[in-house]
Amino acid sequence: MRALLAAVFAWVLGGATASADQAGAFDYYVLALSWNAAWCAVEGEARGAEQCDPRHDRGFTLHGLWPQHEDGWPEYCATRAQDPSRAETGGEADLYGSGGLAWHQWKKHGRCSGLSSKDYFALAREAYRRVERPEVLRQLDRPVELPARVVEEAFLESNPDLSGPGVAIRCREGLVYEVRVCLTRGLQPRACSASAARDCRGTATLLPMR
Repeated sequence: MRALLAAVFAWVLGGATASADQAGAFDYYVLALSWNAAWCAVEGEARGAEQCDPRHDRGFTLHGLWPQHEDGWPEYCATRAQDPSRAETGGEADLYGSGGLAWHQWKKHGRCSGLSSKDYFALAREAYRRVERPEVLRQLDRPVELPARVVEEAFLESNPDLSGPGVAIRCREGLVYEVRVCLTRGLQPRACSASAARDCRGTATLLPMR
């Protein structure tokens, strides 16, 4: 009897997880843009990441285009879509910083989109293209401590169709680390739900581009 109860319990939990993380079942997208200098300082340099070499002169890289629920988000969804080839993910390195990071985004988030890998990466590229990255942030020549909302305001000024509730700034280890822009499934601006925002509301350091 105990074994039977355990099997039923596992089946119920498994069914709930599969339902929650069903490919194509989500409400909107989060476009996550990483400030490359901060990512390198927190993670990339320790990995010896190629994108942290100053010769690349990167500003914002594409962290990912993430399917999002109004409350929470799906990840690592089961999908019938074929995984991308190494050549396909390598072709996304100009946005993500490396083919390995593009593969990780497909595995964790892209499979939840319900799209083929080709269509998912094309949609992510289009979302990235539609959001103007403020040129003023690329002109820094030294670290600057500022309220994180200044970065948000720069995005709003560069993108008049965006609104404050649809843009969130994330900080890590005292650094301005990431900008999140919330978009409908058709890539139109919309407000972020509470689980997506995670705003950094204090003062943080913005590193110069590298």
